[in-house]
Amino acid sequence: MPSEKILAQKQAVVADLAAKLQHSTAGVLVDYKGITVADDTKLRRELREAGVHYFVVKNTLLERAADQVGFHDLKDHLSGTSALAVSESDPVAAAKILTKYADGSKGKFTVKAGFVDGGVIDAAKVKELGSLPSREGLLSMLLSALTGNLRGLACAINAIAEKQGEAAPAEEAAPEAAPAE
Repeated sequence: MPSEKILAQKQAVVADLAAKLQHSTAGVLVDYKGITVADDTKLRRELREAGVHYFVVKNTLLERAADQVGFHDLKDHLSGTSALAVSESDPVAAAKILTKYADGSKGKFTVKAGFVDGGVIDAAKVKELGSLPSREGLLSMLLSALTGNLRGLACAINAIAEKQGEAAPAEEAAPEAAPAE
């Protein structure tokens, strides 16, 4: 039986993990076995620059934290070595970086599962999520679609006005300035 001090430390770790899971928009669980220190350092730097928190976690502690926040299906993926990457703002950042790294690692580094929008997803769904454009890219695509529709609407209205014989309203000429003396 663990001492009271160790038990309190573990409970604090579980509470911290549960808070990170609950306040994150998305997360990815990976098996980091076989990764070199240099590769791990490079991966951690890339994740940090993207605003993603990445840390190694004990399976039993993560299992308890997952139970607290309702991610019961995550327990099925908790075996072997586990590291967790969570993002509070960008739902695709962790998936994008980690699936790209896993594809290049020749099976040593694998994606186990993930979560997004309060639900657990399998490795295939994490890979799909990683293939989505970033938030800025999606917003750019949306803005492009909206401005294209507005431009089409303006052209259609102009064509109708010209067809009915109405001239497009001309801009009023600015009054000429008085000559300087």
